Amino acid sequence: MRRYRKAKIVATLGPATSDEAAIAALFEAGADVFRLNFSHGTHEDHARSIQIIRGLEKRFGRPIGILADMQGPKLRVGKFTDGKVTLEAGQAFRLDLDETLGDANRAPLPHPEVFAALEPGMGLGMDDGKIRLEVVEVGADYCETRVTAGGELSANKGVNVPDAVLELSPLTKKDHGDLRFALQEGADWIALSFVQRPEDIAEARKLIAGRAAVMAKLEKPMALNSLGEIINLCDAIMVARGDLGVEMPPEEVPIQQKRIVAACRSAGKPVIVATQMLDSMVNSPTPTRAEASDVATAIYDGSDAVMLSAETAAGDYPTESVLMMDRIIARVEKDPHYRVQLEGSRLAPEATAADAITAAARQVAQTISAAVIVTFTSTGSTTLRAARERPVVPIIGLTPRADTARRLSLAWGVHSLETEDLHTFRDMVVSAIRVVKSEDMAEIGDAMAITAGVPFGTPGATNILRIAWVE
Repeated sequence: MRRYRKAKIVATLGPATSDEAAIAALFEAGADVFRLNFSHGTHEDHARSIQIIRGLEKRFGRPIGILADMQGPKLRVGKFTDGKVTLEAGQAFRLDLDETLGDANRAPLPHPEVFAALEPGMGLGMDDGKIRLEVVEVGADYCETRVTAGGELSANKGVNVPDAVLELSPLTKKDHGDLRFALQEGADWIALSFVQRPEDIAEARKLIAGRAAVMAKLEKPMALNSLGEIINLCDAIMVARGDLGVEMPPEEVPIQQKRIVAACRSAGKPVIVATQMLDSMVNSPTPTRAEASDVATAIYDGSDAVMLSAETAAGDYPTESVLMMDRIIARVEKDPHYRVQLEGSRLAPEATAADAITAAARQVAQTISAAVIVTFTSTGSTTLRAARERPVVPIIGLTPRADTARRLSLAWGVHSLETEDLHTFRDMVVSAIRVVKSEDMAEIGDAMAITAGVPFGTPGATNILRIAWVE
């Protein structure tokens, strides 16, 4: 099940892909990581999906990553006397904590933290930004607004507060239960929604306690003010363009996407570009040309992975969506301009022995036309350093830990495998030769660049570069 492309595919599971045959078809079509969306489905649904995925691992002999995506806080307007109202541009509209059913002049908004954060002049969005309000006056339990973009507003529609940091944890009571379940079931990645500031990551890390890797979903504009700190605190980033596009002008989203991808590449942290990538394939067997270009742009920028949401979770063509994404990625990666862009955007290694060794491994592999770069890693840091270099040749990430192998399934260019624990340098070379031959990634006489940290098992201690030949 070797992939002949470098960028990875994340596929969301749902009603359209809930049985073993459907999930296996997605994996064989090219899905590398499966996302479980805890905004939908029951724990029983997700437990069944996890069991199927772990069965596929044994069947295909490949580690598969599982991403548990937490729902996070959901701000919603209350109910209306007639079920819905029509708001006109320019009219006054009040939001308050009063639970009385709303009308065309006011509505309940049962979130005191919103009023605590608002100031006059700030904007509010409702129903995915279709309704726009400007705050005129604020009190402890109310705000007076002016409608800037009107329309029909029905009960329980979502509310967006793009201009303020809310005193809300990204983990609700529901999320705490979902998090306990996901960790108990062995999820490899935990994705946090509603991240606003670095402290949100620190809170989640304390709860997760190393049992899974932490991914921050960037969907709040305020998070971009602390982008560097958030990237440093988490293990990966998801560019959640759906919510981000609701909370900022559409023309800003592509700019911020490129900024986030570049920052993650600089830090050597995996980054996923997500939301509506092949959205028309929910109901159509082919994407629009604009969607194909959107996926291609994310790959040209050097993203580690691209994600399918409704396309595979609830669409009519889930397998076809993965196959299409696989084709687009493969085609981009064959374009000479793609390699030129990656080479042009490569950053200098950090002033550490580990980064110097990894940068040298890429250069050596290129100079001697090595077939692969082999990395031995316990935590994954050695392999992620190799991925940061974006080498021409594939990266084999060998690790004695199943959880590390699964997490590395998200990283660009990495073919991760679980191997026996190694104790000597000779063991490492012998194991590397055996693996590249069994995985059909090198032939007798081919060169390999091998990196590792000695003593083995020491996190972040990459200090050896060895050239070996397959024999």
